[in-house]
Amino acid sequence: MPKAAFRGTKPAAGNASMAEPERVVIGMSGGVDSSVAAARLVDQGFDVVGVTLHLWDEPDPTRRSRCCAPEDVRDARRVADQLGIAHYTLDRRASFGARIVQPFVDAYLGGRTPSPCPRCNAEIKLPTLMHLARLMGARHVATGHYARVVRDESGIARIARGRDAAKDQSYFLYALPPGVVGALLLPLGECIKREVRAEALARGLVGAAKGESQDLCIVPDGDYASFVQQRAGSAIRPGNIVDRQGAVLGRHDGVHGFTIGQRKGLGIAVGRPVFVTRIDAATATVVVDDEAGLVARTVLVPDPVVGPGIELPMEAVVQIRYRHAGCAARLSWEGRALRIDFHEPVRAASPGQVAVAYLGDVVVAGGVMQEVWPADCGTAGSSGRIPS
Repeated sequence: MPKAAFRGTKPAAGNASMAEPERVVIGMSGGVDSSVAAARLVDQGFDVVGVTLHLWDEPDPTRRSRCCAPEDVRDARRVADQLGIAHYTLDRRASFGARIVQPFVDAYLGGRTPSPCPRCNAEIKLPTLMHLARLMGARHVATGHYARVVRDESGIARIARGRDAAKDQSYFLYALPPGVVGALLLPLGECIKREVRAEALARGLVGAAKGESQDLCIVPDGDYASFVQQRAGSAIRPGNIVDRQGAVLGRHDGVHGFTIGQRKGLGIAVGRPVFVTRIDAATATVVVDDEAGLVARTVLVPDPVVGPGIELPMEAVVQIRYRHAGCAARLSWEGRALRIDFHEPVRAASPGQVAVAYLGDVVVAGGVMQEVWPADCGTAGSSGRIPS
């Protein structure tokens, strides 16, 4: 399926001369991106309905969460007022806590490094917007993500990279079901971030000068270990830090404080740089090694999302984390799991993180990595396999 088989899609905009303009429900976070996206849809003649999802209450008042904090909800409402559109706030805290926050904590306790944002988009945010759209008679939903929707020659809609490579968020949308992708409008897909900021300022939108959030919304200060510890209680167990031969180098207070590839903050001194290469939650053991120990050739993804009409085996470029540049790989089936064999070794592939495969700019498959096979482990199924 060559890159040329895909084309950008621009759904028919609402017609201001029509008695009933086409309705679209847009998620509004109170930030610059979703505000400009909503303004653009209004300009195109859509009947726009803004929805802000109340997902999280930050328990520490000294930390400002970007997960629909009260001021963000107010900003979204004020932007809606500026644009002359309806706005609703929907409480989804219970679902968010059960389906996103608790699995996030459990993953760290299990020695994995989770990627909650793709799951939140696929299980909380977009399904909620789609449900509301159906109730309101809207055919489309929209967000302020920097990504695009393209259609292949048979009309199948797929997620693709946004124009702004530095801001592209297609990685976070890989798991959206086809029905959602087909209804999705992404007004910022062809935009550069600085252009969006300038447009917000020119329009005089509330929050136009607001800074961007760089950390996970539920952990605004980036201290994941403390966040997990506050919620895990007695589930946290201390254990040993060992080298690859099993020699004990030190002790730790819990595997939740470590991630694959970590070098700083290990609490040990061995006279040379060492990195976390494996986390065994069952024995509360953290394994460290030289940087060569981080290199992997193959990862296994159980229960992957594979786009409609995508046939394996195939060649693709795979990202193993959001800021990863991507590496060429062969995708194939191993039982019911997606096997990804990289043509060149990749560094610090982490169980729990998401791998997303692209054909050109188009997302074709993705899922959570469960097993990582080191570059020196030989063939699949050898004793070098590192499970989550």
